[in-house]
Amino acid sequence: MARFDRYLLSQLFMLFGFFALVLVAVYWVNRAVVLFDQLIADGHSATVFLEFTVLSLPRVIGMVLPMAAFAAAVFVTNRLSSDSELTVMQATGFSPWRLARPLLIYGVLLALLMSVLTHLLIPSSLERLKEREREISGSISARLLREGVFLHPANGVTFYIRDISPEGELADVFMSDVRNPTRHITYTAERAYLLRDDQGPKLIMQDGMAQVLTPRTGQLSTTNFAQFSRDISGLITQSGTGPRKLRYVPTHELLFDTDAVAQELDEDPADVALEGHKRISQALVCIVAALIGQAALLVGGFSRFGSTRQIVLAVFLLVLVQLAEGALSDAARRSTTLWPLAYGHIGVGLLIAALLYWRADHPMAFARLRRRRALAEGAT
Repeated sequence: MARFDRYLLSQLFMLFGFFALVLVAVYWVNRAVVLFDQLIADGHSATVFLEFTVLSLPRVIGMVLPMAAFAAAVFVTNRLSSDSELTVMQATGFSPWRLARPLLIYGVLLALLMSVLTHLLIPSSLERLKEREREISGSISARLLREGVFLHPANGVTFYIRDISPEGELADVFMSDVRNPTRHITYTAERAYLLRDDQGPKLIMQDGMAQVLTPRTGQLSTTNFAQFSRDISGLITQSGTGPRKLRYVPTHELLFDTDAVAQELDEDPADVALEGHKRISQALVCIVAALIGQAALLVGGFSRFGSTRQIVLAVFLLVLVQLAEGALSDAARRSTTLWPLAYGHIGVGLLIAALLYWRADHPMAFARLRRRRALAEGAT
């Protein structure tokens, strides 16, 4: 690899790391705030919160990686242009096509990194995240064992504990169950314990009273007990494997066992195939973003007024590629035979980049065309 290529790649990856870190931090903090409200408010520990934020990290990285690749390409090209380094390299015989080589290498390396995310890390992390959500949804400690708070683990059920001893004894327990409109039950107990057996979790109450109210007649009956066992499995959402989701399925199954996956998940085969091809195209977007980011700035050349117009053009062209992706993806959902449309926006992006590089390599072509048009208009 030429020295200039190594120099440009080092600049690109350094800026890519910076932009990726900033963008991931922004997205991750927003996600962490939502998780914090959901998990900590339900009584889960900080360890569970950290686990959930880490499991959501691969998806966040996959979202921001193409944007970071584009931002680094634009920033590095703009800095080289403002420092006249690009002018020096072009004066030594480097054409725009030659300047694109390190950007192509840069885009391919990021595409490989993105492929690891889309094909391995993101599906597995999302599946694990869903499993942990099911597990903690059935956590008795998180749903019921909270001191001094009136909890509502299910509709029509209110649960309260005044104090929990270090040994796990619950003091002054109150539980109201009004889910049955014809029979409202209220339990109070001085002491209680939570017990889990093969039939599910149970609440063992001691030295308490059960009050049964019949709303239709207004009759209230009370029963004192020394010890009473109440099955609370209906108050806790038990964990389970559940059906797979389309985004959790490995890519090779999506592409080569499309019909079987579609039947298992009750999905359209075209949607299943599109999901697999979109994972591949997401990685290729990194190449398109890097090339467009450089090519748009090379078109403008060196200017003392900066490269604002070229940067805006690069952003507009990248948005255009994303719009093409949405339109072509909708068309690809009509049939499994239309899967090549999933890569249509990649072709559009590469074509745009090639036209920009050609325009930068022929700066006088449009000037001669305008001159000929002006002469023709003057002659008439």
